[in-house]
Amino acid sequence: MSASGPLGFIGLGVMGEAMCRNLAHKSGEEVIGFDLAPEPLARLRADGVRPAESVAALAAEAGIVFLSLPGGKEVAAVIEGPGGILERGRQGQIVVDHGTTPVDLTRRLAAALAERGIGFLDAPVARTRAAAAEGTLSVTVGGPEDLFRAVRPRLACVATDIAHCGGTGAGQTVKIINNMVLIQTVVALADGLIIGERAGVEGAVLFDCLSRGSADSFALRNHGLKSLLPDDFPERAFPATYALKDLDCGLHLAEETGVAARAARVARSILVEAIAAGLGPRYFPVLKKVLAQGGG
Repeated sequence: MSASGPLGFIGLGVMGEAMCRNLAHKSGEEVIGFDLAPEPLARLRADGVRPAESVAALAAEAGIVFLSLPGGKEVAAVIEGPGGILERGRQGQIVVDHGTTPVDLTRRLAAALAERGIGFLDAPVARTRAAAAEGTLSVTVGGPEDLFRAVRPRLACVATDIAHCGGTGAGQTVKIINNMVLIQTVVALADGLIIGERAGVEGAVLFDCLSRGSADSFALRNHGLKSLLPDDFPERAFPATYALKDLDCGLHLAEETGVAARAARVARSILVEAIAAGLGPRYFPVLKKVLAQGGG
């Protein structure tokens, strides 16, 4: 399956803009982009990305359409909505969803696209904003093997770790579980930091020792050392509202598979409290502030 045309990229937020830039620099193909905000499109002009006037215009022209959108609602609107890919796309086109989308919605959208002869891969990305800029993301992919082989060279423009995890929805399943485990780990790190400091151990000493022992993790070396320890929770990173959205995807999947996911539900309650306290737009390790106040 292949459709001629430039590469299309819809959704040029914190991760999407950097990914689109890397695709334009490394793919050797023409890239067109669309976002509701004009600023990233203006910045990407310098990288050779041609702006599309609308989703409809991009869907009608692009051979492969990459999506980097906030959630399932936005993905469904771009695919199923007026002027969307189902309406304006064509046989042989491939859609690649880089966001975190519920597994059941992923499978429904893939089936609807297949009826139009349009292929679909769920290919959510993991790692940080810096990794997006550097092109060192991790991508977990679900979908047919032939589509994966066709798209893989483009994925290599934005990621250094690319895993084909199985059929449609498998990439989202892996990503959702990844984020569920990560969020719970950050809760544990925040608790440990607060307890250690109140017991008289410097946070830097505590985390350095943890990094040398069995508590070492990606979460410790990134979210712990770079955010929890310096109390740095900026906006325009991965906010608490997004973390809650991803965790809810995981809990929905847990319900579908008959798993209680009790620890994840505790983490959810802390995120909900942080958002209620007005911390929703800030980088999600900000949940530490709720724990430090005795909440959660």
